[in-house]
Parts: sequence; structure tokens; C-alpha cells
Amino acid sequence: MSLSNIAFVAAESPDAQAALRELTARYGPGDPGAETIVVLGGDGTMLRALHDTMTRPVRIFGMNCGTVGFLMNRYDAAGLAERIARAEQVTLHPLQMVAKTSDGVEHRLLAVNEVSLLRESAQAAKIKLEIDGRQRMDELVCDGVIVATPAGSTAYNLSAHGPILPLSSAVLALTPISPFRPRRWRGAILPQRARLRFVIHEPERRPVSATADFTEVRAVSEVTVCQDQSIALTLLFDPEHHLEERILQEQFQG
Repeated sequence: MSLSNIAFVAAESPDAQAALRELTARYGPGDPGAETIVVLGGDGTMLRALHDTMTRPVRIFGMNCGTVGFLMNRYDAAGLAERIARAEQVTLHPLQMVAKTSDGVEHRLLAVNEVSLLRESAQAAKIKLEIDGRQRMDELVCDGVIVATPAGSTAYNLSAHGPILPLSSAVLALTPISPFRPRRWRGAILPQRARLRFVIHEPERRPVSATADFTEVRAVSEVTVCQDQSIALTLLFDPEHHLEERILQEQFQG
């Protein structure tokens, strides 16, 4: 592989910037329009890179210069072209969130990891849930609710006691946050083709925000979530450090 087909994107952290200097000194500055992007940083940097390139047919190879780096490969400056050439490919389809605010404005956003609805005040949220046009729950009283992809199931979803989803499972996790009623409801696993609609009860008295990955819309009255099959995101992983294996391993962590 020609290194002229590689571009570099780095976080602002000292470790990521040091890695960027090392790689550009070794391989050159790269081409901003390249078909393969090497992302240096942590999972937050990877998420932003994925959002920034959703309209471009690129492949992304991440190297961890952050803390967790679940979506990243290990950092090593040597043999970069060879690693990319033998990397295994993972294709992700993001969630599309359409959030309507109390003043009637619609916001369309995409999420690689999850869409989350969260109460904005001391009052618990009251949310009606519909799936594929059928009402499943008239009133979920809670702090919030998460719709997570398999790639995002080990992030916020796992912290809220949601299930870890294998990457090839073709399902989504629907996970409540601190549910009060129904008190024993712990969520659901849904087909990835499912279309979810959340309607906020008493939105003025019990305001709710909706967030797609890191972009928040406040004071929502209604939110729909579905997978956007028209967008395909391509991540590259070292064969010995594949994302599918890491997700599987997470299920056996203490």
C-alpha cells in the first residue's frame, strides 16, 4: 500500500500529538483526501472521526493514545502500511435520530454508539414507547433510556446495566436508566431494523433531552430512532485485536 493514501487525525492530548509527530516524521504528512485515515487518540476521537467522514467512502484505522481505546488498535509506529494491508474490516451502520422539540423544530442526527434520552430536571421523565408503530409501553417513568448499537453496547449502555451485544448479532439494546415504573423492567433486545418512537409526557413540566453520541437536543417532545442502512462506516482492526473478540471478552470481565 502506498503511504500517499493515508491521512492522520490526532486528538489534542500530549500523547496523541507526540504520536502524530512520530508518524509524520516517518511517513510524511499524509493526504487529507486519502481513502484510509489513521486516528490517534481514544474512543472519543474515533467517534468524532467517524462522524466527520460519514459522507465519504473511507476506511479508518485507529491507534490508541488515550485511556480505554475500545475502538482502537495498539499504538506502534513501525510497519503501518503492512498493518493496514492485513487488517480485518468491520462495517457499522449508525442510528438515525429525529428529535422534535416542544416548539415543533426537527433535528436529524446520527449516532455510532447510542441515542440516549435523559431527564433535564428533578422530575422523573415519563415516556411512551412505540416499536414499529405498536405501543409497547404507555408510560416509562425513569431518569432516561438508551438505544445502543452492538459497537456502543459496552459504553454508556453497559454502565446502565444494559446487555453486551456481539457485533454480528444484528440487534439493538433498549436500556432504561433508573426505571421507577415499571420497577422491574430491565429493557429489551430488538432487531436492528426496528423503528422506535418515544413520546414525552408532560414535556414542559418534565423536560427531556435527546443525545446522539455527543450532540444534544434539549426540550424534546418526540424522538424516533432507527438504523440508517444507507451509511456504511468501515473500521480496520489488527487480526489479533479484532473488535468482535473484544466485545466477546467484555462479557467475561469481572
